[in-house]
Amino acid sequence: MNFDEERALASVAHEAIVEMRRKRRWKIAFRIFWALYFLLFLLMMFGLKNGDRSDAAPSHRGKHIAVVAVQGMISAENEANADDIIASLEKAFKNPQAEAVILDINSGGGSPVQSGAVYRAVKRLKAERADLPVYAVIADVGASGAYYIAAAADEIYADPASIVGSIGVISYNLGYRDLLDKFGLDPRVFTAGAHKNFLAGDKPLNPEEVAHMQSLLDNMHAQFIKAVRDGRGARLKETPDMFSGLFWTGEQALPLGLIDALGDKNTLRNAKYKDTDLVEYKPARSPLEKLLHDMGTEASTSLRSALDFSEQTHPVLLK
Repeated sequence: MNFDEERALASVAHEAIVEMRRKRRWKIAFRIFWALYFLLFLLMMFGLKNGDRSDAAPSHRGKHIAVVAVQGMISAENEANADDIIASLEKAFKNPQAEAVILDINSGGGSPVQSGAVYRAVKRLKAERADLPVYAVIADVGASGAYYIAAAADEIYADPASIVGSIGVISYNLGYRDLLDKFGLDPRVFTAGAHKNFLAGDKPLNPEEVAHMQSLLDNMHAQFIKAVRDGRGARLKETPDMFSGLFWTGEQALPLGLIDALGDKNTLRNAKYKDTDLVEYKPARSPLEKLLHDMGTEASTSLRSALDFSEQTHPVLLK
């Protein structure tokens, strides 16, 4: 065998080895793909079954008190969001075994939109099933947007030391024009629309924009006040500072009609539903749904942070 034949044979052998490696890589890739596909299928099947059990579990416990948590900052991104709270409320109202619903509140407030949505949902559900009482029980704090939600309940309970009230609206941003001048920085913002860079912190306050922002806050405040008045009715003993944003302890809030009684969930249960179980209602999510929800929330937060909408939109909070 001469040199050329040896080289040709070596080339053929090399090509054969390369082809074998390529086929092996594709085979491994397909196996990984099908393994992941099968794993995803199992997760979905397990999730569906798990979700069904979560939905059905309360109905097998007999008579009970449904507990729906409103914990932490009220916003679309947090656990205390309108979609999850309303879903849990609807599940409780559909369950004939539920003898009452407790809104388990420990929140300083948050989004007026989320709070208002839950308030209206409670009112709607009570109209659909008038025989099911709704109680709001405030732990450490039930203020601002959380009190907005509590006002929809038939009765409100709070600990003597709970923080209650704060019926007001707030929006804030930071002015840093002087700081930019000190460091010789010149922000360059390009907009279409005279007020697109609304109340930006890098420019002097515009009286027209300040007046417009105040009109927004006043309108939201009026909505909040109306909700409290409608919810509390004649029990409310209005004072000049009741809707000023001030807050009170539970003990102080009682004679003002902001709450109906002092106590906690167990106080309420022992007084009206002795020996009845408290059953927490949560949105039923499969492991896959929970993973996707958490990923979506994190992505949404990251995107908003990256785009930095806060200065233009001036978050308005009930807190």
